[in-house]
Amino acid sequence: MADIQHRVLFVCIHNSARSQMAEAFLNKYGKDQFRAESAGIEPGKLNPNVIQVMREVGIDLSQKGTQGVMDLFRKGRPYHAVITVCDAASAERCPIFPGRVKRLAWSFPDPSSFTGSPEESLNFTREVRDKIEKAIIEFVKEASSVAYWMQN
Repeated sequence: MADIQHRVLFVCIHNSARSQMAEAFLNKYGKDQFRAESAGIEPGKLNPNVIQVMREVGIDLSQKGTQGVMDLFRKGRPYHAVITVCDAASAERCPIFPGRVKRLAWSFPDPSSFTGSPEESLNFTREVRDKIEKAIIEFVKEASSVAYWMQN
């Protein structure tokens, strides 16, 4: 299946944390099998804690920008899967992309919503990062089968 590349879009509210981490991990672990992008419902600015905790695992996001999901929608970009990584209420605001698109909803806490000391905030962001990484590794395993893409 190495000759098939599945396009996956990760969506969260601001494209500032969760979707950026998911995109980076899928591009790392999915290698030639997947091409990931990320976008936000209301794009904001990349969270500095995310840049730091991703750097700790060897991924540099310091030059990444954010983008809006509606911009991608209007461009008619095709995706095999659109995965929301925010809460269910926010995920409902994600547009329905045309074609046969697998829609998945993974709910992860928003690092920017955490209140606490700077070190506590970093630790919380690390926990979210690790949960996202684990979900991506599992997704790569599951989505490596052709049957996965045939399911609705």
